[in-house]
Parts: sequence; C-alpha cells; structure tokens
Amino acid sequence: MTGTIPTEDEVLSYFESLSNWGRWGDRETKGALNLITPEKVKAAVATVQEGTRVSLARTVRFEASLDAPNPPVHFMVESGEGWASGQKVSARPNAAATDYFGMIFHGTTITHVDSLAHFFWEGKTFNGNPAHLVSTSLGATVGSVEDAKDGIITRGVLVDVPMVRGIDWIERGEGVMPEDILAAEERCGFKVEPGDVLLVRTGQLHRRNVEGPVDRSAGSTACQAACLPLFHERDIAMLGSDTGNDVSPQQYPKLSNPIHQVSIVAMGVWILDNADLEELSVACRERNRWEFMLSIGPLALNATTGSPVNPIAIF
Repeated sequence: MTGTIPTEDEVLSYFESLSNWGRWGDRETKGALNLITPEKVKAAVATVQEGTRVSLARTVRFEASLDAPNPPVHFMVESGEGWASGQKVSARPNAAATDYFGMIFHGTTITHVDSLAHFFWEGKTFNGNPAHLVSTSLGATVGSVEDAKDGIITRGVLVDVPMVRGIDWIERGEGVMPEDILAAEERCGFKVEPGDVLLVRTGQLHRRNVEGPVDRSAGSTACQAACLPLFHERDIAMLGSDTGNDVSPQQYPKLSNPIHQVSIVAMGVWILDNADLEELSVACRERNRWEFMLSIGPLALNATTGSPVNPIAIF
C-alpha cells in the first residue's frame, strides 16, 4: 500500500508535536501505561467469551542462527543422569534438576518488552529524565521495567497487514503505512482506542518459518515512521509486531530507530518486539474477531530496560 513517507525533518518534529512529557506528571515514568485504567482492564476482561488462550511468544532457543549470532546461554547445574543407576556423584543431597540461563533479550529474535529507559534522544529519556540516570553501574534508575510489574492487562487489537493487502508478507525494507492500519479497521470492524496494545503483523516471522533465517543485514519490515501521528492520535499504550519494530536498512541519517525513539522518548509508548503473531492471526481469522484481552507480565527485574515476556491473548 502506498502512502506519503515523511521527511527526516518531519519525523524530528514529532519529538515535540507528539510529546506526552508532563501529561501524567513531571516525574512520572510509566508513560502511556497510565492509559490502562481500571476501567480499561475491566472492559478488556469483558471481551473474553470462550476462555481460549493464545501465546504470542517465540520459544527461546539456545542455538546460534543467522539472525541470532549471540544466542541465550543455557546449561544444567544438576541433572537426572546417574541417579537411577546409583552411580551419581554429587554434593547435593536431593535428586533434582536445576538450570542456569542468561540472555541479551534486546534484538530481533526474543519476544520482549522495552521499558521507557531503553532509548534516548538528545541526552534525555521519556519525560525529560537525563540519560545518565540509566548507567552502566546502577542500571535503569528511572524508567525501569519494574514500572510494569503489576502486569499489562488491556485490550489487544491485531492489524494483519498481509491479509489486508492480499500478500504473504511485507518485503524487508518496506514499511507498514497508516493507510494499512485504517484499512484493517474498516475491513475488520474495529477501531484502535486509548490504552490498547496495537499488534501489527507483517508476516516476516512467517517468511522466516518458510525460508529460514537471514542475516540481519538483509533488513526488516515494521511500521514506517509515518504511523507515529496515528499512534499518538489513538493514544495506544503499547506497540507490538512480529519484527524488531523498525524498518531497516535505516531510512533516515539521523534516526536509526524512529519508531522506538519517538514512541519511547516522546510519547512514552512501550514496545513489544519480536512477537509470534502467526497463531493469533489464525485465531482472529477463524472468529472474524480482531480484538481480545491481552495479558503481558514482565519479570520484576530491578533497574533493567526491558524483560523477556510471554504475552497471552484470551478470546
């Protein structure tokens, strides 16, 4: 779908024209999650008709791939080997398996949320907090993912762009345009509303499943920066997609990640990266229903800029 791609100067102007700084208080750091009011949560719960649950998380895998050259690390601290034969040598008195794992969850393969400490612009995080408050030694002393430890429970809506366009997937380097979102609203009979989590399926994960992984230099699709005014107008709480949520190769010299930079720093909108929207797409098509209750529970990690998550859509 064609549309007008804004110039870099226009996107740079969004930092002021779309700003939510001070909207919920001068020292506030939850940002657009404030739009998920108790009334919004109750309305989301009321959408549940069947109790059917669909996970939106990719399985965390510990093997390297072209798009994950530095995968998470997993090893067994203790296992079941040797216990049955009596040949087990262990200082542990109990027969139990224990694991260790570690990961860099930011990137393009692990399903995770970005808190408002994840991106900066001109030395500031959301609401004007100085970037140095996110430090190497202390972590995210403002805008940590702890701000969402009570859970993100609200209405989710799915914009299935390949379905609307009648294609298998959007090409890498091409962006989802606001016209795609408006066309999905008209065709599917919903409207993106304040406090929603807007999920945008591009089909890129489906393409990976069909063709296999490619090096990150091949590029990615996502929402184009032209969508940012619509996100602000509709007052979404979070944006998620089946990609890393920024078009690549980089489209603007000064803005490496305009969706992240403007959404997080200016608007206070949280980001859900690398969701698996394939099963959700099937569930929505089967029901001809594109709204549902969505539950996301970030880990209560101290002073961190995000968290791996397992979002659950409930119909």
